[in-house]
Amino acid sequence: MVELFITEQQALNELCLRFSTKDVVAIDTEFVRTRTYFPKLGLLQLCDGEVVALIDPLSVEDLSPVWQLLENPKVTKVLHACSEDVEIFVNQGNCSPQNVIDSQIVMSFLGHGLSVGYAAMVKHYLNIELDKSDSRTDWIKRPLTDSQLVYASADVTHLITLYPLLIADIEKTTWLNAAKIESAQLIVKKQQTIDENSLYKNVKTSWRLTSKQLNNLKYLARWRYQQALKRDLPLSFVAKDNTLMGLSQYAPKSMSAMLTIDGVDTLDIRHKGKQMLRVLQEASRVSDEDYPEKIKRLDQCAGYKQLYKKVKNFVSSVAVEHQLPVENLASKKQINQLLSWYYGLSSSTADIDILQSWRGELFGEDLLQHAKNQFSSLPL
Repeated sequence: MVELFITEQQALNELCLRFSTKDVVAIDTEFVRTRTYFPKLGLLQLCDGEVVALIDPLSVEDLSPVWQLLENPKVTKVLHACSEDVEIFVNQGNCSPQNVIDSQIVMSFLGHGLSVGYAAMVKHYLNIELDKSDSRTDWIKRPLTDSQLVYASADVTHLITLYPLLIADIEKTTWLNAAKIESAQLIVKKQQTIDENSLYKNVKTSWRLTSKQLNNLKYLARWRYQQALKRDLPLSFVAKDNTLMGLSQYAPKSMSAMLTIDGVDTLDIRHKGKQMLRVLQEASRVSDEDYPEKIKRLDQCAGYKQLYKKVKNFVSSVAVEHQLPVENLASKKQINQLLSWYYGLSSSTADIDILQSWRGELFGEDLLQHAKNQFSSLPL
């Protein structure tokens, strides 16, 4: 196999033109994400089975040929566990990848679990033990070592080799289309716009707060997110959840008062205290009728555990019937989407995964009929 290390624009242009004529291209990325909000791209790997190319994004200024390849619907792009890869493509390339299939998702439909690693997949299909010693390397630092380049190449050379075997296996089942849909949905989710005014709900203990305190948290969580984007920092580097919770609960009026609150991080107050005081002052000007509703926990709803068990048992019976791991049909989160609607905590069925797409066709209507029979109070 021809190996290329791409550092010049013309070479990248020619490479992507070549790959645009191929049926399948394996793609991977190496990145660093330790002290930043966004992953920092350190390397792009592409392979068509004849050429493996390692693209240096620190040397090549314009990566638009790669983004165009990703958007080319005629070329199947195969990646493994591509959630963070897609995040890079969407945020850095502002592109919408098309015709992508995630080999980890395919493996899950073949009964290997939802999170089988790349090395385990390679071992299963090719009986090759991968050296993962360079997996925790600094991909931004230059020059890259020979072992790093070998490691990066292996992430796509083995993938393009085993891909036909993977597809042959799933084509023996009825789940190839479902795997493709799940891969596409992963991309759609990465493209969704974040609602800054709802970020307070992501703070794990926010359900403990009153409506007034939630209003404080709403303003602080939005401010923290905006600061993280502006400065490209992890959310916790701006301010920790415990700090936001403490300040939201007590609404202190001074820096010294902030420091007396249990749980707040002292460094958060020293570095961002004045800013957070201004945010709290802004929140205090909101009228009562505009406060967020107090958060109701799903597991505090009457009969939740019994209803969850009934739905899980129903899904499990469908999984057995179709010889599919139950996790592929419905995760705990997806069952809770349905129950949140049942208890009136959400108003739309459009966001209930198990009633949509291939899941809806497979068992969604039966589930609703089962619900009518089992849950007499279900608002259907």
